[in-house]
Amino acid sequence: MNAKMVKFTQETIIVREGSNTDMYKIISGHAEVYVGFGTKQEALIRIIGPQSCFGEIGMLLDKPSIYTVRAYSDILALRIRKEDMFDFVSENQRNVIDIMHNMASTMMTMNYHIDLLIKEIESGQQPDVNTLQKARKAMKGYGMYRSIQEASDRLTGRK
Repeated sequence: MNAKMVKFTQETIIVREGSNTDMYKIISGHAEVYVGFGTKQEALIRIIGPQSCFGEIGMLLDKPSIYTVRAYSDILALRIRKEDMFDFVSENQRNVIDIMHNMASTMMTMNYHIDLLIKEIESGQQPDVNTLQKARKAMKGYGMYRSIQEASDRLTGRK
């Protein structure tokens, strides 16, 4: 297996939004996940720690990263390149379970935010501004900002 341990010091940019990336699993330390990093629209989506993965969806779909990941503290992580994924999966069932857990958790959180927005839409009332802001921020972290933006624009009469 060619997956290897890598170290990142505090505040190091590990992945940049829009770049192609490898997959990482944090062994120790914490990282910040942003969308719009360094712009007026910058939003901190979450802070992740040991056993958390990032880059897996982009790597598996061969798509650029939808977020920027920066080391919040010194980090020790396992780096897996796309060409090493088959061997990694064959040799590391425990890590694969962690990756699957991470992806399932992301989907559950995304579903929660979608449900909140649907309830606002179905109520027939003007959507609560706080609910829309929370849903927008969450959806940006899942790469779904365009659709949530379109939905909120329609609901608020901006389009």
